[in-house]
Amino acid sequence: MIAGAGALATVVVAGIVAVAVMNEGGSGGSASDKPSETLPTPEDLPSSTAGQPDPTFKDEPPPPPPPRDFISDAKRDKAPLTVGTLFPSKRVSINGRPYKRASTDASKGCTDAAHAGLGPVLSKNGCESLFRATYTRGELGVTVGIAVFDDARTAAKVKKQYKPNLVALKGGGVPDFCRTVTCRTTANSFGRYAYFTISGRTNGKPSTAADTKAEQAGRDGSTYAYARILKRGKEQAAAAVGASPEE
Repeated sequence: MIAGAGALATVVVAGIVAVAVMNEGGSGGSASDKPSETLPTPEDLPSSTAGQPDPTFKDEPPPPPPPRDFISDAKRDKAPLTVGTLFPSKRVSINGRPYKRASTDASKGCTDAAHAGLGPVLSKNGCESLFRATYTRGELGVTVGIAVFDDARTAAKVKKQYKPNLVALKGGGVPDFCRTVTCRTTANSFGRYAYFTISGRTNGKPSTAADTKAEQAGRDGSTYAYARILKRGKEQAAAAVGASPEE
């Protein structure tokens, strides 16, 4: 292998000398009649690999697949699914606003956690489970509901067909709220999950369109639901390649 490399190097050097001689001749100088005597022997030429370490390559795992791939279909979404995995923290901060978790609930039938408008929508689209948690901030209460379906297409259909309302969840020191008074609601979907919020005053007062604080609590609850579903996807994507999930 080394002799071959030397032979190649000899040819390259010889070519360089020949070009140099032609240039000298073109400028009026006399060409050497013994160019080969100035070339080193193959043994004198340095090996292209002598003394050089073998190349090394860093063994890096492939990047995780998109989190949405794991939360869009029940066949791939295999991580434990409970109120504990969806709503694990007793205290959360959403965009700098602190909330305290008061109570949680899981409904296999889905319809018993929804009012007359939303219940049939969940039922006809094959709702598997509906997980709820209520969070409070001062006199504000927001119940977050995450409904589970077989695939992303069905969840998106539920969002489009949405009718009020999610049943607000009492307990943990929070009285029955948003039952007979106006409250603020949201509906959305991400992957195979449809998620809803109902927010208002826990003191029984109505939350009209002018109640921007109750409206903000609903948006915060929706943001939190999205973040929890996304984290679920990230954890499963990271586990698929043996990496640590990104926050």
